[in-house]
Amino acid sequence: MTGVSLRLDGKVALITGGSRGIGAEAVRLFVEAGARVVFSYRQAREQARELMAECGGPARCVAVEQELSSLADGRALVGAAVKAFGRLDALVANHGIWPPEEMPVELMTDEQWRRTLGVNLDSVFGLVQAAVTQMELQGPPATETSSSMDGLRGHLVLISSTAGQRGEANHADYAVTKGALISLTKSLSSELAPRGIRVNCVAPGWVATEMSAAALDDPELGPRIREGIPVGRAATAREIAGPVLFLCTPLAGFISGEVLNVNGGAVLVG
Repeated sequence: MTGVSLRLDGKVALITGGSRGIGAEAVRLFVEAGARVVFSYRQAREQARELMAECGGPARCVAVEQELSSLADGRALVGAAVKAFGRLDALVANHGIWPPEEMPVELMTDEQWRRTLGVNLDSVFGLVQAAVTQMELQGPPATETSSSMDGLRGHLVLISSTAGQRGEANHADYAVTKGALISLTKSLSSELAPRGIRVNCVAPGWVATEMSAAALDDPELGPRIREGIPVGRAATAREIAGPVLFLCTPLAGFISGEVLNVNGGAVLVG
């Protein structure tokens, strides 16, 4: 008995926002599963370099500094990933911004609205367009031997949020983009599943990362957040990265258009 393993040998994955938090854990897991990984970063250069070295260096893992705030930025990053390893089998759109200051809708500036939509939505659409084009042009990886996977060209996983399902007061810009990613997942699934590309979504709740640290560590807000999570705590980044990895493996070959809720039971939606 060899057991069940989640393997991605011979596959190439692109993970955006990969230098920290959920993205960094996803990079580690995908490399552990046998994939070659390209990940993007914007500011955390030293962390990106350290992660790249930890995961085997440029033969296995490549960090790309890339702004992601427009359709063109997304397309450029896919081009860089294909240049690095010659193909693309999985795209994980993990990057995003959450303006931390609460902003009532009547006070939200045009600049904040456009910035959040540009990073969280426009660039994702550019990534998807370029990734789908590449997946349809290339053949299967040389290591692909399973007849059950005939016709499978690739996987797209978009990272949404519980905010995209129930909204978030004073963060309308963020919630709108994450809700749009859920709709995009469902639309792309219907369009691309017949063409061999599986599109799914992971919707995390509260996760213990740098972005959420101020809220989770607040002596008043932190306990209230945890009280609203049935398991009693925020997730670790690895607990989000694990389901993302699963959705890109052959074991998830019959899952398409799904929104996988990883929120400790905080938001129950069908």
